[in-house]
Amino acid sequence: MPDSSIDEVVSESAFAELLREPAEMLLRLANRLRSMPPDSWTRRHYYQLVSEAETVEAFLDDHGARSNRTYHELRELVASVRGLAAVGFSLRHLRGRIARYGTTLDGLPDQAAEFDAELERATAFVRESLAALLATIRDECERLGVAMPEESFPDERFQVTHSRRQLPRNLGENDPKDDGQKTAEVASKFLEVCEMLQAVRPARALTADEREEWFLARCTEERARVYEATVHNLQSAYDTYIKGTVLESRDERLPALRGHASAAFHLLEAVTTMVHFVERHEVQREGAEATRVCALVDRSRAREITLDVLMHWATRFMELGRPLAEELLPSYTNVQEMEVVLPDDVMLHARPASLIVGIVNHHGTPVQMEVEGRACNAGSILDLMVTVGSHPEARRFLFRGDERPLRDVGLLFEHGLGEKGLENLPSELDYLRG
Repeated sequence: MPDSSIDEVVSESAFAELLREPAEMLLRLANRLRSMPPDSWTRRHYYQLVSEAETVEAFLDDHGARSNRTYHELRELVASVRGLAAVGFSLRHLRGRIARYGTTLDGLPDQAAEFDAELERATAFVRESLAALLATIRDECERLGVAMPEESFPDERFQVTHSRRQLPRNLGENDPKDDGQKTAEVASKFLEVCEMLQAVRPARALTADEREEWFLARCTEERARVYEATVHNLQSAYDTYIKGTVLESRDERLPALRGHASAAFHLLEAVTTMVHFVERHEVQREGAEATRVCALVDRSRAREITLDVLMHWATRFMELGRPLAEELLPSYTNVQEMEVVLPDDVMLHARPASLIVGIVNHHGTPVQMEVEGRACNAGSILDLMVTVGSHPEARRFLFRGDERPLRDVGLLFEHGLGEKGLENLPSELDYLRG
């Protein structure tokens, strides 16, 4: 018996009939949204739009639409709907939750009004873009011969938008030993995120060319995903160690800090998706499908919304929460100073310096090292080596930080900074051997 191919080629006209069933609910949802007032799209509409677009996109991908001249454009239109609907969902979710986050924006009525207006401006852009894409999808399906439903999307088909539940992101982290340390670590991580976003914070009202330069240098899709994941990890650390504890119920600053991180996270979710959307069609700019999508969704306006609204306010929410983190850190740490002397037979080169950095990062709270009046971050190997290299003859070092990392740094110096072998360090420093 001769071998037969496991793949069957389907004619393009026959595929239109196959597509009718998986596309029906997306097209019916398009009918429903088209009949609604522009500002009445809710979170459930965006959520359902993501779901229905994913269904159609997966069906098209499973049948090779990416590589087919007739259906490739439809596939790109549907993928664009999925991405922009996800942005709309994040923005509507944030609008519905922001009052419950308890951020300090509540006490700044002028800024709160500005944020509300900017959030609505971004949502309107997404909504208008989706409406144009959905109308074009209807036209394209009709042109291809896909049966067009006239019915609206039924209420009973809307999915319940359950919370996205995930296990805590704590691989590689050490369990803090007490509630104070847990809180101090989260506050310290919050300040680190503030510094990260502040370093890339865009100026507002850039020209189109300046905006492009900023995205290329500071907010490619890869970097946008890093910003989003970093804030997500901060949220996860809070939820793992603080959420629901007695400590949280007694200190109103803690849930407020979480609220600032949550607001920033939802905005950064939208940033990542918008950057992906633009970069996706930037790569395909010469193709017909990219030309059509870009005509429906103004690229320059997408960049402006991403930069001046989404990224700006993500950074702003973190900065508004900075004073809370700065208050919490000393409240939950016992900050001390400790001077140590380098043993005569030891030099503070890269290997012992890395052990100091390991201690600081293990405890998760900031420690400053000072040499001859010059201070540096003892949790950064680069800062440490530059400072030590600037004073190669120095033998005395001043450390400033929480008593727990300082205690371990003192033990490290007492035992020759590990230069006689890590196995000779005390058991309290076992974590350095890993």
